[in-house]
Amino acid sequence: MTARHLLEVTDLSAAELEQVIALSVAPIAALGAPLRGQGAALIFEKPSNRTRQSMEMAVVQLGGHPVYTRGDEIGFDIRESVEDVTRIMDGYHHLLAARVFDHSIVERMANVSSVPVVNMLSDRSHPLQALADVLTMTQQWGTLGGRTVAYVGDYNNVARSLARACLMLGAQVRLGCPVGHDASADELEILDGIAHGAISQFADPADAVRGADAVHTDTWTSMGQENEKALRRAIFSTYQVDDALMALASPTAVFMHCLPAYRGDEVAASVIDGPRSIVLQQGHNRMHASRGLLAFLVGVRP
Repeated sequence: MTARHLLEVTDLSAAELEQVIALSVAPIAALGAPLRGQGAALIFEKPSNRTRQSMEMAVVQLGGHPVYTRGDEIGFDIRESVEDVTRIMDGYHHLLAARVFDHSIVERMANVSSVPVVNMLSDRSHPLQALADVLTMTQQWGTLGGRTVAYVGDYNNVARSLARACLMLGAQVRLGCPVGHDASADELEILDGIAHGAISQFADPADAVRGADAVHTDTWTSMGQENEKALRRAIFSTYQVDDALMALASPTAVFMHCLPAYRGDEVAASVIDGPRSIVLQQGHNRMHASRGLLAFLVGVRP
């Protein structure tokens, strides 16, 4: 059987995404410990808090043994080629996962691996975060169908995966991004092709947020962009999710952030620490969503 990989959330069909969500909320005992006696290689080129903690615990809850490995211990294409590392590791482990700078690394891994490869984050996408996000919103509303999800800020890897997952589940997605840091015409065409929902983009964040059921944002400066911090702060200064912006959303709207958050930049402290914020539930769901995904990739079905 060909291994199932997850490099982007659209590697799942909409029906499969719903199955992953169902597995994420299933009792751990009901999943049957499918990784019992098996290893899972977790490779980190980028440092991590939530991703490492959630993935290690997800593997343990499925009966497996996670092996954390730093990127400099492997040295992709420096000490060994990506392909050699992958072929050796898939002889030790039941699944491989990598958090990388360059998306092509996980693509090359998947091309030669005989076991599932999971993208724990790349410059292009962050599917594990998107899974946790849609799980959290599903817990809030029961379904994303007919809901409006707004994202404010940089159209980055987090935004890209979030948009795809929400559209797959029937949500209306509105992007509020500054020109030059927004979704390209080609990207919007791809998103528009995800037929279960509808996508729209605005330069004014107020237009994106007005009437929305959930308001998402992310840091203005991602890892690897630290030298752009001052410039980005100037570009995004009018894109802070503050109380005035949240007041434009639905009265029952929730605030979401993938974390880490920088209060006073992309979000006001009064919003992220306020009663409409569900970021802790969202962060905890990283573990549950990862457990559901890994179970699905090794053959468990709800």
